[in-house]
Amino acid sequence: MPSSAGRSGRPPIFSTARGSRPGAFGPVEWALLTGVALIWGSSYLLIEIGLDSLAPAVVTWVRLTLGFLVMTCLPAARRPVDRADWPRITALALVWTSFPFLLSPISQQHIDSALAGMINSLIPIFAASIAMVFLRTLPGIRQVSGLLLGLVGAISLGLPAASESPAAAWGVWLAVVAAAFYGLGLTQAVPLQQRYGAAALMSRAMGISSVVVAPFAIAGLGDSAWETGPVVAVTVLGVVNTGVGFLLMVLFAGRVGPTRGGVAIYFIPIVAILLGTVFRSEIVLPIQWIGTAVVLSGAWLTSRRES
Repeated sequence: MPSSAGRSGRPPIFSTARGSRPGAFGPVEWALLTGVALIWGSSYLLIEIGLDSLAPAVVTWVRLTLGFLVMTCLPAARRPVDRADWPRITALALVWTSFPFLLSPISQQHIDSALAGMINSLIPIFAASIAMVFLRTLPGIRQVSGLLLGLVGAISLGLPAASESPAAAWGVWLAVVAAAFYGLGLTQAVPLQQRYGAAALMSRAMGISSVVVAPFAIAGLGDSAWETGPVVAVTVLGVVNTGVGFLLMVLFAGRVGPTRGGVAIYFIPIVAILLGTVFRSEIVLPIQWIGTAVVLSGAWLTSRRES
């Protein structure tokens, strides 16, 4: 757990904790990782399809609201939470499912889905760095090596596309900022998940985010047309990628901690690249396939038992 509580005796708003299972990944951890990678890796394609006729904030609000409804259908979501933890849950909602959820579709108005997925390879780097600050300790040498390999792979994936598209600089910047928020949110989710479970935590976080995003969505209704393809894409994005995906990710992070939990993100660009290539004819360079192999090597190292 993070160090100490504040002078009032309450835990700080922003904190994190170690995972409940520090050993090497077992079948459950690999199953959760695979589920997150496959589900979240398709999010960028679904967002891009949704943006064909819907405003970015509308895409965000629909996915959050549907994700919230999925969570509330689970009996575990009704588990009570301590009133003292509501500020922490609210902070988690703002940094994990509000601000970055708004930024991501805006960035994808300027960059393609494959590049968006590549940039999100930075999330584990942000999460590990933030966790080191909160936990006041360094990860093991294997985890550090894996994270550095993942970073090199992420750069190999994203840099060529970014350098060839100067006009996409704004979209790239927004995607990087969103990745930083996602990294912060990942660290905050771990202790709360360990205390209340994934469904109870995320149902409340997504409910808060849905309310926060609603005014932006109302403002974007005039720029939206409810065409069948985009509506179906955003519906899947909300029910599967937001509802089910966040359940799996929060469970995974609670078990393995924020540093190793971010390893699931390294697989997301691979899925995003494949889907973008097949369904949107997006171009992937040979160096990006090499970067994919480097990413997988970094993921394996990060998954080893913590020192």
